[in-house]
Amino acid sequence: MGGYLSDTTLSTVVWLALDLQRPLLLEGEPGTGKTALAEALAEGLGVELIRLQCYEGIDSSQALYDWDFPRQILHLRALQLNGQVVSEEAEASVHSERFLLARPILRALQQSPAVLLIDEIDRADDEFEAFLLEVLSSWQVSIPEIGTLTAATPPIVILTSNRTRELHDALKRRCLYHWIGYPDLEREIQIVRSRAPGACSELAEQAVRIVQRLRRESALVKVPGVAETIDWTQALHRLGATTVDADQAEASLGALVKYREDVSEVRGSLEEHAAS
Repeated sequence: MGGYLSDTTLSTVVWLALDLQRPLLLEGEPGTGKTALAEALAEGLGVELIRLQCYEGIDSSQALYDWDFPRQILHLRALQLNGQVVSEEAEASVHSERFLLARPILRALQQSPAVLLIDEIDRADDEFEAFLLEVLSSWQVSIPEIGTLTAATPPIVILTSNRTRELHDALKRRCLYHWIGYPDLEREIQIVRSRAPGACSELAEQAVRIVQRLRRESALVKVPGVAETIDWTQALHRLGATTVDADQAEASLGALVKYREDVSEVRGSLEEHAAS
């Protein structure tokens, strides 16, 4: 599936989401491949990936549509320059699909089949979640000036959450659900080798073993995800490493950890690795 290494359980729930035309909610720690799955799915199916990045304060207008005000004004001015009276009918004409700016959800409904990625839904508030539930239930949106627009076929919807807050049961009931955890040693090595093909096998394996040990044994502010394992392996490879050398590893720590408090913790673990 687009180069994405999936286990049987995840592959099955993705197939069910496609077959049942149900949204798929993916929860898990950051960097475990939730967004990458949506990207791989779009690539594998040969359809467009339309992404809606959620954030605190996002509202329905930023997800649905807006009006192209500059073009509307230019249109009315052009009518005036041509000597036409700007009637009520002319003013109403600027609220047509010609001047509509489709945001991600409306684009997905109009362009389906497509993969609609609603990323980090847990960052949005309750009102947006309720609005989203309505759209996912009916696959249509109402625009007062135009009417109701309905998807010819429902888009493939992937929602991701880092679980910074609990989502409401109503939204969860609308979706199929899957938790994406950290992969085991062998699978993470496979993932790193596929995403960092230039790095030698020994370097990839050592990097994965170190990261997995950090997850198990270290009290980090932010545990590295698979994305950080890949970034770190690529950084080491670009520095010319064929094994995890202590100096090159420390020089590339910015690819692995993102908090000052974690740097000393990881340095100590690297020194233990070098000593062994």
